[in-house]
Amino acid sequence: MSKFDRTVLRSWALASVLVGVAGTAGLLPHAAMAQPAAAVRGLPDFTDLVDQVGPSVVNIRTVEKASSRAGANGMDEEMLEFFKRFGVPIPNVPRQQRPQRPQQEEEAQPRGVGSGFILTADGFVMTNAHVVEGADEVIVTLTDKREFKARIIGADKRTDVAVVKIEATGLPAVKVGDLNRLRVGEWVMAIGSPFGLENTVTAGIVSAKQRDTGDYLPFIQTDVAINPGNSGGPLINMRGEVVGINSQIYSRSGGFMGISFAIPMDEAIRVSEQLRATGRVTRGRIGVQIGQVTRDVAESIGLGKPQGALVTGVEAGSPADKAGVEAGDIITRFDGKAIDKVGDLPRLVGNTKPGSKSTVTVFRRGATRDLGITIAEIEPDKAVAKAPEREEKPKASAAAQQVGLAVTELTDAQKKELKIKGGVVVASATDAAARAGLREGDVILSIANTEVAGVKEFEAVLSKADKAKPINVLYRRGEWAQYALIRPAR
Repeated sequence: MSKFDRTVLRSWALASVLVGVAGTAGLLPHAAMAQPAAAVRGLPDFTDLVDQVGPSVVNIRTVEKASSRAGANGMDEEMLEFFKRFGVPIPNVPRQQRPQRPQQEEEAQPRGVGSGFILTADGFVMTNAHVVEGADEVIVTLTDKREFKARIIGADKRTDVAVVKIEATGLPAVKVGDLNRLRVGEWVMAIGSPFGLENTVTAGIVSAKQRDTGDYLPFIQTDVAINPGNSGGPLINMRGEVVGINSQIYSRSGGFMGISFAIPMDEAIRVSEQLRATGRVTRGRIGVQIGQVTRDVAESIGLGKPQGALVTGVEAGSPADKAGVEAGDIITRFDGKAIDKVGDLPRLVGNTKPGSKSTVTVFRRGATRDLGITIAEIEPDKAVAKAPEREEKPKASAAAQQVGLAVTELTDAQKKELKIKGGVVVASATDAAARAGLREGDVILSIANTEVAGVKEFEAVLSKADKAKPINVLYRRGEWAQYALIRPAR
């Protein structure tokens, strides 16, 4: 091979290497470039959303009238007049600071700043109840700088939703989104007035749905920056729809820490419709006190998995009482809808119209049953009844001693007062019983998933129970009932 041939060969090899290297930068032959590449998504652009929804977001200022009758040193105006009339020096106030003329009876004082959004073109605006609470005057400012004095149509503290009305037409109303389409991880945006800075835009993702932080609300959790003044503003999805009302944050410092909560729009719309129709919200109630069903309790009573709402007490004369619901029942369904966790029941019952007929499904001592119930309107909770009277401590049986219990019979008066048919009173609780949380004065209604009418039945059931395994006890303390698990000592 000639010198010239060897030079050409080396040049050809070097060119091949360079082509290979260049190919990694996108210069490969057509056949190699035809291979599919992994799709790469860029960050979302919110500019169009801001243009679309921004005009629907409003700033809300509230004013309250502060009385000026308290004068110098916090002293009432009438007392100040007494000192002036008789020439007596005003105590603890320098002469140059003493009032020379009467002040006005009342003067307007700024109270707070929040956000809201236009719900309808004819001037209904939605915000948080805590934004307008206690306000004597509400001022709504649009993005075009027009200001309106608003009339409070209604506010609901339980859901923190309020509706106010301004006298205007042709306003840019928001579009309401479908919460069923909202997915954890999708981008959302907030517009509001944090610290009074109007038309501030922040963005993030949906961190969780159905977050239980209140009796009637399954909140939307996000990492969108929300601060004081954002309250009442909209949470907006990438389709330009409002999916929630920014309401609260989790914070140890008072400022945003990466966790914020929004009221789901479907719940807010339901509340706003009632506020606009009647100025108030009516909710259903059935008259039960409920608690969580733990895994241990569920397994011990044969329920299987922890689900439903444990009835810890039934209000006398309530719809639940008339329907036959008992303390210790597990409500697993309401009108056919499953109660997966305890917070589901108040929402389902609360959203039911008072006076309507419903069905509750309860799990009681190994079996389920459906009970017809008439929904009443919610009212303030009643006071807890006093605990039953105590009798002298008897000598515990051998079976009861093993679990640290001594019990006595219930008197007829106690049964009548507590509205129960049977049970026993705990005279003393030590060892395993005390560790389970039982104490003197508790009334045991059932043990080992079996009702007990009195001491004789109690001891018979307890003597047959396997003391090597946890024993479930349904007991009542005052007005309410709950489960305990007596575990053997190890």
